[in-house]
Amino acid sequence: MFPSPLYSVRSLRFLLPSGNPLGWSAADFTLAVLALALVAALLLWPRIKPCIDRIAGHPVASLAVCGSLPVVLRLALLGSHPAPTPNTADDFSYLLLGDTLAHFRLANPVHPMSRFFEGVFTLQHPSYSSIFPAGQGIVLALGELVFRNPWAGVLLSVGAFCALCCWMLRGWTAPRWALVGGILAGLEFGPLSAWMNDYWGGAVSAAAGCLVFGALPRLRESGRTRDAVLLGLGLGLEMVTRPFEFVVLSLVVAGWFALRLGANPGRRQTGAILLALLPAAGLTLLQNKAVTGDWVRLPYLESRYEYGIPATFTLQPNPVPHRELTVEQQLDYEGQSITHGTQPETVMRWVSRLGERVRFFRFFFFAPLYLALVAFLPALRERRFLWLTGAVALFWMADNFYPFFYPHYVAAVACVLVLMSVEGLRRMSRYTPEGARLILLLSFAQFAFWYGIQVPGNRDLSIATAAYESSDVINSGDPEGRAAINEKLRAAPGKQLVFVHYFPQHGPRDWIHNDADIDRSRVVWAIDRGAEDDARLRAYYPDRTVWLLEPDARPPRLTPQ
Repeated sequence: MFPSPLYSVRSLRFLLPSGNPLGWSAADFTLAVLALALVAALLLWPRIKPCIDRIAGHPVASLAVCGSLPVVLRLALLGSHPAPTPNTADDFSYLLLGDTLAHFRLANPVHPMSRFFEGVFTLQHPSYSSIFPAGQGIVLALGELVFRNPWAGVLLSVGAFCALCCWMLRGWTAPRWALVGGILAGLEFGPLSAWMNDYWGGAVSAAAGCLVFGALPRLRESGRTRDAVLLGLGLGLEMVTRPFEFVVLSLVVAGWFALRLGANPGRRQTGAILLALLPAAGLTLLQNKAVTGDWVRLPYLESRYEYGIPATFTLQPNPVPHRELTVEQQLDYEGQSITHGTQPETVMRWVSRLGERVRFFRFFFFAPLYLALVAFLPALRERRFLWLTGAVALFWMADNFYPFFYPHYVAAVACVLVLMSVEGLRRMSRYTPEGARLILLLSFAQFAFWYGIQVPGNRDLSIATAAYESSDVINSGDPEGRAAINEKLRAAPGKQLVFVHYFPQHGPRDWIHNDADIDRSRVVWAIDRGAEDDARLRAYYPDRTVWLLEPDARPPRLTPQ
């Protein structure tokens, strides 16, 4: 059930000046809570600082704290914000990938009734598969196999990234500042971040970046084979997660050695890097062959040929579908084509698009940390920090050839952006320790404020304040009615067959999603193709209870047939 607008207004009446005895507005309450959080942080700082110094002296303890912090904070919200309900085509495709890997295969055979199961970002031919690389699917499969919940893999991947971020920072700065950076990463990319509250991921690619950017300075200092292996593993992890960004990351690494920021790796180190990279290359080739039938053809490219999505780079023309599209696929294809545009790419269009995407930097920084970035600027006089800045710029410019943009595209440099914040704070602390401490405490207070908004689980409060927060994403209530539909099907006995019927005004929100083994699934989701065609699928599944789902009704309507 959705709360009525009247209920929503009444429940938030205390935010109106006339609705509370203090005469405060919503802005007054917000400032008061922020002030309270800051004062609490200032009072606690004398106890926090010695604790940070003590933990920073123990590398394992530092990594454990940074890795567990985001997981514990998110688990603490489960009472009001349970595991996220999949609600996008990306979610469904990645979950299919994870389930496929959990069955210890890279692709699934074509289903004889495949035309009923067509969805966005999912191939039905030449195999039934996700279009995405294996990286994110591996952590989802881990969650499914070990914890019976793929989202557990998402939690662990974020925790691993934050721990590795602390490890990476220890190669660039003092242990105390590395611990501070790892904690900041846990707060920025943890319980309130999209990377922890959907199934698309971001943390796997970010962890790959940590391995690469953490191994390079260590390789320079010691030349150990172990660090060369970690560098190769980081590149490999990026290869199986974001193939295009793997090329960019490889160029960044090549730039490190070309600029002689570290001694060029010897024969043994080079061999270790390539050997560590080999499993990722092998997995990529095997997945390509299993999904598309071609060793070098990515599933991504197969989907572009078959369905015209995802959109091509802006330097390329819009793709043309080679299959009949469903309503949902047609809507997605048209939307992506419009975003891509039909005009040739020009320098001015590219620059304009790059300027529009500056706002996405906010995903990687608490607002007070922008002052730390200003304090970071003098570090550019050092070649190693100039190279780091160039790495971020190269990622941002390369990904500007995508018609769309999401922060997880550049996740590999997330640890670099954390390093910039930490290095700025470290340099600032030389001249004004109080200023650096205040920026850090304001960042903690900002997180505490928005985390505190979510603790009660008041959907009306979350919705009312969401417009004032720029990057938090956490499931609040059931606005689309998906969880209610899933619960109704879960409560029904036996196996279920759900025909999804879209209204003419349907928007691009996919509901067709199935497990890797469709026939053995408890619930099968199918496109409503009309009575005559639907009868064939009914006959194929004679032992299933049949439902009709109308997702465009308000609320979505599920009726037995």
